[in-house]
Amino acid sequence: MTHIESKHVEIARPAEELYTFIQDMDNFQQLLPQDRITDWQSDGTSCSFKVQGAATIGLMVDGGTPPDHLRFKATERSPFPFTLDVHLKQDGQVTTAWQEFNADLNPFIRMMVEKPLKNLFDHIADRMVTIHS
Repeated sequence: MTHIESKHVEIARPAEELYTFIQDMDNFQQLLPQDRITDWQSDGTSCSFKVQGAATIGLMVDGGTPPDHLRFKATERSPFPFTLDVHLKQDGQVTTAWQEFNADLNPFIRMMVEKPLKNLFDHIADRMVTIHS
């Protein structure tokens, strides 16, 4: 099992507000690196996009526990099955947010995608802070 965890970021917003924003897949595009994403499509509960130099990724909302945890899973458009969990832990007026990616990848694919995915998830974490500041 390949497990990648993003950096943890602190956002001065309630977890419920962040959860509502993230669960709307139309908003997910704002979290992605715009210079490396093309072919964006969304219907509110799922999205797909092409990562420059890589494959098309499809994501759909797959449950969770509001407002602390939101789970996404890969759609058939993705090159391999995976889950992406977004964790939101509120403490007072600040919410700590991070993501966890899990997939069964063969060692060759893992070697190719681990660093780019870690960079992508860290970028998403940074964008969550920027958008909600």
